[in-house]
Amino acid sequence: MNLGNSSTTYGWPSIVMHWLSAFAVFGLFGLGLWMTDLGYYDAWYQKGPDLHRSIGLLLFMLILFRLSWRQINTIPHPEPGLKSWEALAAEWTHRIMYLLLIIISISGYLISTAKGRPIAVFDWFEVPAMFGEVSGMEEIVGEVHFYAAWTLVSLSALHALAALKHHFVDGDNTLNRMLGIRSRPNP
Repeated sequence: MNLGNSSTTYGWPSIVMHWLSAFAVFGLFGLGLWMTDLGYYDAWYQKGPDLHRSIGLLLFMLILFRLSWRQINTIPHPEPGLKSWEALAAEWTHRIMYLLLIIISISGYLISTAKGRPIAVFDWFEVPAMFGEVSGMEEIVGEVHFYAAWTLVSLSALHALAALKHHFVDGDNTLNRMLGIRSRPNP
């Protein structure tokens, strides 16, 4: 498997970044939902949010790197036989998902630093607060974070269903390319 993408395949860095992002998004979403029910005396009351913030910031760094990687690499052409509306829908879905990832990351950062404190990332390093304490910011930005996360997970689920449709119904190589599996002949 190649390092860089080609006009028909993804290189291993693109594939790894895609799947790391997908697992992180769904993991963070599940953790975020679970955290909302934790009580003050629950053992994970502090650990859950710390884990959520740390993984979220690492995901943000991965997304920034991934966007840079996309700029210096070829983006494989859509599969032959793909309808023009499907190619356009796929392109815009990717754009919107990247935008939502950035919105979620920035809003999560703003929620976490609303008291003016830095964020410790697994005790490896700290990300400083850009602003001092901002009263009420957590609530406002929390709403953005919540709805953007639900939108991203819903869109990601549709994205996954579309990939499965292409694989099992259309019989094309859309899913195989992101799994790093050698392409099968197109029908």
